Amino acid sequence: MPALQRDEAQTRARLIDVHRYDIALDLTQGEDRFGSRTVIHFTARTDGDTFVEVRPAELHSVTLDGHPLDPADLDDNRLPLTGLAPGAHELRLDATMRYSRTGEGMHRFTDPADGESYVYTQLFLDDVQRVFAAFDQPDLKAVFALTVTAPTDWSVLGNGIATRRDPGHWTLAPTPLISSYLVAVAAGPWHSVRTEHAGLPFGIHCRRSLAPHLDADADEILDLTRRCFDRYHQIFEEPYPFDSYDQAFVPEFNAGAMENPGLVTFRDEFVFRSAVTDTERQTRGMVISHEMAHMWFGDLVTLQWWDDIWLNESFAEYMGYQVLAEATRFTDTWTDFAIARKGWGYDADQRPSTHPVAPAPEDVPDTASALLNFDGISYAKGASALRQLVAWMGEKDFLAGINDHFARHRFSNATLADFIDSLARATDRDVHAWAERWLRTTGVDTLTPVVREAADGNWSVSVEQTGSPDGTRPHRLTVGLYDHDRTTTGRLVPREPLTWDVPDDGARSATRGRPALLLLNDQDLTYAKVRLDPVSWDTALGALSGLPDPLTRAVVWNAARDMVRDGELAPAAYLDAARAHLPYETDLALVQGVLAFARTQIADRYLPRTQRHTALATLTALSRDILRRTEGPEHGSEAGLRLTAVRAFIDSATTPEGIQDWLDDGSVPGGPRLDPELRWRILGRLATLGAAPLDELRAAIDAELARDPSATGREGAARCHAALPDPAAKQAAWDALFTTDGPAALSNYLFTATATGFWAPEQLDLLRPYVARYFTDVPALAAARGPALAEAAGRHAFPAPFVEDHTLHLGEACLTDGNPTPALRRKLIDQLDDLRRAVKVRAAAENA
Repeated sequence: MPALQRDEAQTRARLIDVHRYDIALDLTQGEDRFGSRTVIHFTARTDGDTFVEVRPAELHSVTLDGHPLDPADLDDNRLPLTGLAPGAHELRLDATMRYSRTGEGMHRFTDPADGESYVYTQLFLDDVQRVFAAFDQPDLKAVFALTVTAPTDWSVLGNGIATRRDPGHWTLAPTPLISSYLVAVAAGPWHSVRTEHAGLPFGIHCRRSLAPHLDADADEILDLTRRCFDRYHQIFEEPYPFDSYDQAFVPEFNAGAMENPGLVTFRDEFVFRSAVTDTERQTRGMVISHEMAHMWFGDLVTLQWWDDIWLNESFAEYMGYQVLAEATRFTDTWTDFAIARKGWGYDADQRPSTHPVAPAPEDVPDTASALLNFDGISYAKGASALRQLVAWMGEKDFLAGINDHFARHRFSNATLADFIDSLARATDRDVHAWAERWLRTTGVDTLTPVVREAADGNWSVSVEQTGSPDGTRPHRLTVGLYDHDRTTTGRLVPREPLTWDVPDDGARSATRGRPALLLLNDQDLTYAKVRLDPVSWDTALGALSGLPDPLTRAVVWNAARDMVRDGELAPAAYLDAARAHLPYETDLALVQGVLAFARTQIADRYLPRTQRHTALATLTALSRDILRRTEGPEHGSEAGLRLTAVRAFIDSATTPEGIQDWLDDGSVPGGPRLDPELRWRILGRLATLGAAPLDELRAAIDAELARDPSATGREGAARCHAALPDPAAKQAAWDALFTTDGPAALSNYLFTATATGFWAPEQLDLLRPYVARYFTDVPALAAARGPALAEAAGRHAFPAPFVEDHTLHLGEACLTDGNPTPALRRKLIDQLDDLRRAVKVRAAAENA
């Protein structure tokens, strides 16, 4: 499918205005296809030619102003419209479309738990043409009016209030002016919980088999929704611009969620089937808040072209965390952002594929290149930049600028220049200069304290700043100063912090003795890697868990993480710090984030293979310490810590001892009882370890699937079968992964489950032949199955355990000679850069 070029979109926008779409979808035509009839009302400003996009299985008929056009003129996804005269036009198309199995367009899913089927749309970024014909670019906003024919036992959801006219026939209220990629339909035998708030109908929806789990959390989900909704109305002058607010938890969804106005779609893993930690509940709340922010940032005011995607995602990311912290019980959201999200931005910004938060228009020439920018830069770095902007200009002026932006561009499109102009109207700060340094540059600054001590006990500090080839940025930050607590060993107490502008502030002097710990970017208000001076680093190693604020501790852990990745701290030293301090850590987000880095990066990639077993033993011992600490009814409030430790113990097990007993007993001694998630996790680890004869393991997997015949159970079984240390199992998994068409082609979720089970560091000898096969086979898979599967293949099917120069050579040859699609190329570039870093870190550890 040819990508839409930016200059083509600009030419079309100069030629036509689009007013209204009348769309009729027929979802009763079987499991593979559905009917789509579209009427587009538009106006041409001058004489000219253009095209409309549509990707049908069959295009039955086309008429323009009552005159038939030849369906055979359709060229791939473009139907030419020639000889347009100035004035009003009506385009009618009748087509049959294909359902998707990859989460793009109109995705169809049949629930193995009960045989019920569901369909939903995901039209972002240019997939509307898989569902109906459209002038598919964000600046041609229109009214969308849909009717849907569906099986009589289904209900239909959409952007506007849905009304059932008679059995099987639904009408959706026409939308206000929105972009084509924001149109949404979800249909099936939904289980729904409905209420009303602020005079609007609110609803949450899921498939029937998840009904008990949604009902268990409905009060929490709706309470978070109401609280965030009310907070947005306190800070935004523009009221919520749509007629209802539905949230549908849909199966096999590729993203976390999608901000369709009036019908937000979420991956239905957010309907928790098994026990979760409070941090995971907070993450669900953040996504609810993030998507609601999009009702203003993205839906009401929409980017003009995809170079300004940060106007959508960076703002929703920032507001999602900030509003959740202000309006709900989840008050420590920025700690989770720091430890679990911010590293995504740091990592992306140090790869060859980095790009500015707001790229230059010429750097996003088409929709294919735009799709690649939905990454840690557009989300985490952009949100960090906005947090720094608020610290620099003040929240009052920041919100005034936002409200000016909404008022000037409501139901329209805007650019970076438009937004900066609105900010400039609200402040005397030079926001244009700020935007140039922060939004138009790439790379991460590194801030290092330089501490000088005098013989009389006085000391001074300055900040050394290094940056990327684009130069450094200005930073407003807090410098934390901490002393040892004289009454409690291992605790640190804060002094009055310093507020610092880098590079404007020079050295600061003090007469009081130097602190035990000096921490740049305390409270994490800016986006920069920080280093600690030697005295402060020694203090942190000995007393990290004694810092009073979890966000301060997150900054220190992130400094350690970055130092490992940059080759300045031995991986074993990070692991030693985790072993020393995590048993005393009280913040769930920190425990989860540090354990994840220690397990997946330190143990699996950065340490030499000869040290991996010892690293895993350290992690199991650490997990055991947390389990001991959280035993007994008096520690009921620490259930999340206990669950996190149980998961880490399972994932790090090097023998079946312990976890097999848990599986046999159905419970961890002292709790928790094993729910489906934990049972599949244990079974996956046992399969990876080859902890029993293969026939017994296969029988255990099949028995567990019979016990849990859900979609999640089916994914668990696929993961376990692919993990078996058996040549036949590996070949079967490989064949399933690389089947490109027909009913045997895996859905997006089954592909990911199979791929994550396939590669295991414990099985390098068995897996080695597949490394070269991956780079040979993956380009054809990506070309055949599209961007979503290409991204999954690059992320999950990549041979990450093979931290070797040979893997790098094979990957570089694939980039040169394999002709990978844009989505796959981007993932390979990122994976190879991470691998190159891991090879370097591992080599240094081996030579230490």
